[in-house]
Amino acid sequence: MNIAVRYPAGSLEYRLVQRIPWLVVLFQIQSLRDIRARLSRPAATCALLAAVASSSGCILTTDLPDPALDIPAAYKSDASRGQEHPPALDWWGGFRSRELTTLIEEAHTVNLDIAAATSRILQADALARQAGASLFPAVDGGLSATRSRSSNTSSSVTSGTTLRRGEVTTYSATLSASYEIDFWGKNRDALRAAEETANANRFDRDVVALTTMASVANAYFQVLAAQDRIATAQRNIASAQRVYDAIKARVDAGTGSDLDLAQQESLLGNQRAQLPPLRQTLAQNQNILATLVARPPQSLRVIGGSLNRISAPRVTPGLPSELLTQRPDIRRQEAQLAAATANVGSARAQFFPSIQLTGQGGYQSAALVALFSPQSAFFSLAAGLTQPIFDAGRIQANFDLTKAQQDELLQTYRKTVVSAFADVDNALVAIRQTTERLRLQRIVVSASRRAFDLSTRQLTAGTADIVTVLNTQLTLFQAEDSLAQAQLARLQAIVSLYQALGGGWMPKVEGASNAL
Repeated sequence: MNIAVRYPAGSLEYRLVQRIPWLVVLFQIQSLRDIRARLSRPAATCALLAAVASSSGCILTTDLPDPALDIPAAYKSDASRGQEHPPALDWWGGFRSRELTTLIEEAHTVNLDIAAATSRILQADALARQAGASLFPAVDGGLSATRSRSSNTSSSVTSGTTLRRGEVTTYSATLSASYEIDFWGKNRDALRAAEETANANRFDRDVVALTTMASVANAYFQVLAAQDRIATAQRNIASAQRVYDAIKARVDAGTGSDLDLAQQESLLGNQRAQLPPLRQTLAQNQNILATLVARPPQSLRVIGGSLNRISAPRVTPGLPSELLTQRPDIRRQEAQLAAATANVGSARAQFFPSIQLTGQGGYQSAALVALFSPQSAFFSLAAGLTQPIFDAGRIQANFDLTKAQQDELLQTYRKTVVSAFADVDNALVAIRQTTERLRLQRIVVSASRRAFDLSTRQLTAGTADIVTVLNTQLTLFQAEDSLAQAQLARLQAIVSLYQALGGGWMPKVEGASNAL
C-alpha cells in the first residue's frame, strides 16, 4: 500500500511504503529558504507554524467494513398476514396488570444492574472527554523565585554589573503551550473510538434495562403460576379427602376393602407432597422480584392473584430489517465495531510522523519590582517532527492487533444479527405452539373434570370401581396443574418475543409537516 501526500510547489512529500520493517520518508524542501529570506526571523517562524497548522486536514479515513448480511424479507414463522401490532414503548401494559406495571416501572428506576450500567456510561463519557482533550493545545502557567549563591565573584553579562559573593535572586512568570498537529487524524480517530465506546455503553444500558424488565415480567408470572398451582393442589387435596372419606365409610360399612382405602390414602399424601415445592417456587420468585427492585425480601409484598386475570397482548414482529435499529444489543455491537474501526485508523496514523508545536513566553528578572517591565519579557517558539524509523515492529504489531480486533467485532456483529432473527422466529414459534397447547389443555381439563365428577357420583352410589376413581382423580389433578403451566409458558413466550424485538418501538410518524 502506497500513500503519498503532496503540497504545492513540492514543499513536502510523504510516502509510506508498507510491508517493510522500516519507513522511507522523503522530504523535499525547495522554496523554504526563499520564504524565510523575505521575512524577519519571528515572522518566518510564525508563518511556518501557521502553514503547518493550516494543513492539518489530511485524515486517513477508514470506513466500516461491510458485514455482508443476508436480510430476509419476512420471518419464517410470522403469521400476522399484514396485520400490524408493533410493540408499544410500555409493552408490559398490554398484560393489563397494575401490579406488574408498578413493579416494572420501579425496577426501571431503582434496579442496581441498570444503575451500574448508567455508571459505565458516565465513565465512558469521561474517557471520551479525555480523548478529545488531545485535539486542543495544552497551556500551563508558572511563577517561580530562585535564589542562588556562589562563593566566587561573578559578573552579569546582561546588566554589566559585578555581583560580590555571587548571591542572585531570579523571579519569573511564564506561560507555556504545546500542541500536536493531528495531521493524520490519529487523535480524531481516538476521540471517535471513545465516543463510539460511550454509545456502546448506552446501548448496553438499554440491553440491561430490557433484560431487567423481561425478568420482572417472567418472575411475576412465575409467582402467579405458583399461586394458581397451589390453589389447584389445595382443591385437589380437598377432593381427594372427600373421596377418602367416602371409601372409608364403605370400609366401615363392610362394602369396601382396606386396599382401596390405602390406595386413596397414597394419592392424598402425594397431593399434599406437591405443596412444599410449589411454596418454595413462590417464595423464590418473590425474592427474585425483590432483588430486581432493589429491596430486601421482607419489604416487598406481592399480592399476585391468578394467571386467568392476565391479558395476552397481540404483537407482530414487523420486518427483519427493522430489527437492526430496534434491538439494543445489535446497536451495541455496531457501536463497538465503529470504535474498533476508529482504532484501526488511529493505529495506521502512527506510521506517519508526528508534528509538535511548543511555545513559551513570560517575564524574568532579578528584581521583583521590574518583573513585568518590557525589558524582562522573553518568548520562544519551536516546531518538531518525529518519524518512527525502527521500532522492532511495534507499530505494525499494534496495527495488526487493531485489525484483528475489528474483524472479531465484525464477526460478533454478524452473529448477533443472525441470532436476533432466530430469537424472533423462536419466539413466534413458541407463541403459536403454546397457544395451541393451552387450547388443547383446556379441553383435557374439561373432559377430566367431567370424568371425575361421574366417577365420584358412581362411588357414592356404590357402583364405581375404585381403580376408575383413582385414575380419574389423578388425570384431573395432572391436567389442572398442566393448564397452569401452559398458561405460564404462553405468557413467557410473549415476553420473549418482546425481548427478541428489542422492547417497545417508537410509533411511526407518517406525513410529518414542517411547522416553519
